[in-house]
Amino acid sequence: MSQSMAIEVRSVSKNFGVYQALKSVSFNIGGNEFFTMLGPSGCGKTTLLRMLAGFESPNSGSILLHGAEVNAIPPHKRRVNTVFQSYALFPHMTLEQNVAYGLENLGWDRTRIKRRVGEMLERVHMSPMAKRKPAQLSGGQRQRIALARALAPEPEVLLLDEPLSALDLKLRQAMRNELRTLQRDTGITFVFVTHDQEEALDMSDRIAVLSAGEVQQIGTPTQIYEEPANRFVAEFVGETNFLDVDILEAGAGEATVRMPFGLVLRVPANGYAAKGQATLSVRPEKINLGDQAQGATFEAQVTNKNYMGGYTHYTLDVGGTMLCASRRNASREGDTIPVGATVQAGFVSGAARVLAA
Repeated sequence: MSQSMAIEVRSVSKNFGVYQALKSVSFNIGGNEFFTMLGPSGCGKTTLLRMLAGFESPNSGSILLHGAEVNAIPPHKRRVNTVFQSYALFPHMTLEQNVAYGLENLGWDRTRIKRRVGEMLERVHMSPMAKRKPAQLSGGQRQRIALARALAPEPEVLLLDEPLSALDLKLRQAMRNELRTLQRDTGITFVFVTHDQEEALDMSDRIAVLSAGEVQQIGTPTQIYEEPANRFVAEFVGETNFLDVDILEAGAGEATVRMPFGLVLRVPANGYAAKGQATLSVRPEKINLGDQAQGATFEAQVTNKNYMGGYTHYTLDVGGTMLCASRRNASREGDTIPVGATVQAGFVSGAARVLAA
């Protein structure tokens, strides 16, 4: 990933009447980076994307593309293209005409257009269908053409507004791989908007998690999942157990906590320096059962189980405190721990985390 900055968002705020969609948002996106804005509906991610494209303007703050402020530059004069959720293909045009359309508007000569259209159709594996029209394509094929059309003018930045949401599960998974490959092959900065945490974790170099118009955390997929900055990030990205704990001692990024069922252990903490009550997060897959239990161990009763193929999810009762655990099924028979059984459970202290509110 290049260290040069493709995009700089500096203290950007946006109001729609009395509603504040964005509240002094700042972040940078590197050249040749796959950057994802992740969050629930209404968090401000699409508003940010529209600002990068030039369809909306900030009320305050500035947006820079490769070091130049673009607040006052209209969309057609930015080297930025957008792939929309609906794909927005021209139904009366063939696929090659759809891809060529933007190049014609830019004034490219016919020979150059023909060569570039051929290159792009080949890149998205659609050359044999060049003479077809969009109505003759599947959803995944239409998405490939939308990508080819957006990439054809050689933009510096490609914006993707939830382009996978209309596809079925298997096709979404396949297209995630294709998008990541396209980004690596072209070297173009991709800015991807989604509410799907799995998409974000799978494809991104870095993720910005947004909520209520503010950036909650920016980091690599591993950082976002393993080291959530606060309760919102831990809850929105993946599944987790939240436990009310007493902080007995804190400092230097760690805290000694007492669990609701009496267990005392030292765990990573986000900025806590005082005693008191706090929230502890432990991911279900970090809790090991039976002969796999290690670290801080305790007895638990299995009150429910859900077989999910590769994994079995368990609900555990630990002295009146309910926990979820997830165990990989390594054999054909799957997991054999029955409901009602009392088992040893445990997790290493580094797998838990004291969270900011």
